[in-house]
Amino acid sequence: MSEHLIELKDLTMVFEDGYTALDGINLSLNRNEFLTLLGPSGCGKTTTLRLVGGFAAPTSGDVLYMGKSIVHLPPYKRNINTVFQRYALFPHMNVAQNIAFGPDLRRQDKRETARQVADMLALVGLRGFEKRAVASLSGGQQQRVAIARALINKPAVLLLDEPLGALDLKLRKEMQVELKRIQVESGITFLYVTHDQEEALTMSDTVVVMRGGQVQQVGTPQDIYNEPVNAFVADFIGESNILAGTMIADRRAFFLGHPFECVDSGFGEDAPVDVVLRPEDVKLKSVDAPIPGAPRGVVISTLFKGVHYEMRVSVGADELLVHSTHAREPGTPVQITVAPSDIQIMRKSDMSPDAPARAEEAALPISDERM
Repeated sequence: MSEHLIELKDLTMVFEDGYTALDGINLSLNRNEFLTLLGPSGCGKTTTLRLVGGFAAPTSGDVLYMGKSIVHLPPYKRNINTVFQRYALFPHMNVAQNIAFGPDLRRQDKRETARQVADMLALVGLRGFEKRAVASLSGGQQQRVAIARALINKPAVLLLDEPLGALDLKLRKEMQVELKRIQVESGITFLYVTHDQEEALTMSDTVVVMRGGQVQQVGTPQDIYNEPVNAFVADFIGESNILAGTMIADRRAFFLGHPFECVDSGFGEDAPVDVVLRPEDVKLKSVDAPIPGAPRGVVISTLFKGVHYEMRVSVGADELLVHSTHAREPGTPVQITVAPSDIQIMRKSDMSPDAPARAEEAALPISDERM
């Protein structure tokens, strides 16, 4: 069983103007875990990071480290270090001096510090940069120095507040791989904050999706992407088609004007639901060979995206986003098929489509030829 290194208990943060940044969240962070807080601006992820780091005190609730409350401890007494979006390196010091700042402050033996600095430089891929001025480094290199300066103190937890936000796209993608490598090789627990879904899915062991100061879903990147618990998570994590539907019975849903087989159950009969279809899971078929029970639509637009074509397809009152390696010209009539395992059913939420689906035709048979 994983050991809970950090636990947040009913954590609430209300600012003086009455704004509630956190609304009673409960969360645990395990040893050697890369956990990412993901959500839009204002969802409470940075506030959570500040409370864990000791840079602010919660209105109520507790922060536990190894089962003991640290909510009243100042940052320097917590076994936690932080890397901010602005790396806050010392411009008058070279790379080695920046990294050695913590050990020097503790008056550690110079030879031991030099050995640790060399180890950190090797870990972050900056061996040979010891005497370089930090102002001469690229953004990615400066970030690595900031990480090395934090890691040399051997914290139990490293907090990272959107550290890739200032980098260009290519460098950001490279650093995603590097950050995960550094976390694995150092064996230190990372608590990472971002609003970028790709960063979260690429690097994390666990993703926590937040909205309005509350936790919406906790899970692996695969769980979050493939099994979103509500329309907000589905819409925020990657691109999704979120449709109003009706659960006719277990493993049978009605949407797009037709009944579909699915794999979900336990929603009851004739229950209004949200139906999530990922664009890559929607298949377009020619109308030349009619498929019983398959909805028909018309391609509205087609864009080339490099690895795939992005098409918008009108299906009655609904519009679908479809990703495919096979392009179809605007105006082309098509049939729509989706495999049962690719249909995700969720309960209604405040981000649900406005109009519920009508299921007058729910008794229509479904043919296996539809897929």
